Amino acid sequence: MMLSSISILKKFLFPASLFIWVFSIITLISLANLGFSEIKGNHMLYSKFWNVNSYHQVSDSKHNEQKKRRRRLSSKTGMLFGYTPAFLACVASFWIFPHQGSRFLLLKSALTLHFFKRIFEVLFIHKYSGSLSLGTGISISLSYFIVTVTMIYSQHLTKGIPEPPIDLKCPAGIILFLTGIIGNFYHHYLLSKLRRGMGDQKEYKIPKGGFFNLVVCPHYFFEIIDFFGVSFISQTLFSLCFTIGSAFFLMGRSYATRRWYLSRFEDFPKHVKALIPFVF
Repeated sequence: MMLSSISILKKFLFPASLFIWVFSIITLISLANLGFSEIKGNHMLYSKFWNVNSYHQVSDSKHNEQKKRRRRLSSKTGMLFGYTPAFLACVASFWIFPHQGSRFLLLKSALTLHFFKRIFEVLFIHKYSGSLSLGTGISISLSYFIVTVTMIYSQHLTKGIPEPPIDLKCPAGIILFLTGIIGNFYHHYLLSKLRRGMGDQKEYKIPKGGFFNLVVCPHYFFEIIDFFGVSFISQTLFSLCFTIGSAFFLMGRSYATRRWYLSRFEDFPKHVKALIPFVF
């Protein structure tokens, strides 16, 4: 069974070194574990869940004391800090690895556009009023930077290696990437219209419009499509493992988000799923 799976992968993926194999599996398992942690209530400390971990088991006085001691960033600053190093790595890759073929150019362009969009949204689309723990900000920043650099370097290592028998980059990879990034941006825009911050208070409403009528986190749904587009363009083991791991994490995060809406809004429509329309 294992040999059969590997032989199938060889039709779609470039061969990978032992280091890339190990790091790819570690990345997949780590992200999947984060997804299961979200389901269990151990959340990454940002967005709605920035201050839930550990506080629900302590008294109010300890809660307030711990909250004061926790070093925080504004959500806007934290997310900008999270995305900028990865974006700079993408831009630098055009200079560090020039003239390495159309696939590599497509990958670098897709990653650069992906993080440019995120930074643009932080500056001009998203509406923030909450906080982000410093540890979470550092974790997000390092994770995106390391993943981006590894994805680019993995592609560099394919230089001179024959292409996989089945080419997924065009049109499938490009179509998936563009569909994902446009759908993700559109639903982030819809979210920004529903939220208005006032000091440290934020008013939440039940999202509507677009795929929000089917799932509570359509921005995650399209982000996964975006990542699959990148992995189709790349066709490296690391990009595929990162995409699958990210899908598991976003499934857990969307499940927790739906549970949050159900607990906060009595009129939340029960037919609206977490991530995948009509399924999950």
